[in-house]
Amino acid sequence: QVQFVESGGGLVQPGGSLRLSCAVYEILFTFYDMAWYRQTPGKERELVASVTSRGSTNYADSVKGRFTISRDNDENTVYLEMNSLKPEDTAIYYCNTKHPGDDQPWRTHQDRWGQGTQVTVSS
Repeated sequence: QVQFVESGGGLVQPGGSLRLSCAVYEILFTFYDMAWYRQTPGKERELVASVTSRGSTNYADSVKGRFTISRDNDENTVYLEMNSLKPEDTAIYYCNTKHPGDDQPWRTHQDRWGQGTQVTVSS
């Protein structure tokens, strides 16, 4: 079964930076587009950034110019470099696959979320 293990979150002041990592297991990693999602209490999980198997990237408007997604196909790992963090970036961040046709994981992965990593931006 596919498994996602996120790490790298923490408490950071506004304007600070963090780098998230996600190790992915039991998946043909190079086949899938990968993405970072985030969720805050009472809100739907939202797509933050995605990267295709060839490295093309897309970002939500709210993080464009501040976040950078990347992947290492040899290590089955996805990264999210977050700069100029704002309090509204506070959330639990998850990685998962991304279906090419929409902003959701592939159906077979939609119940395979990892534990996520908490990012808190506060002074």
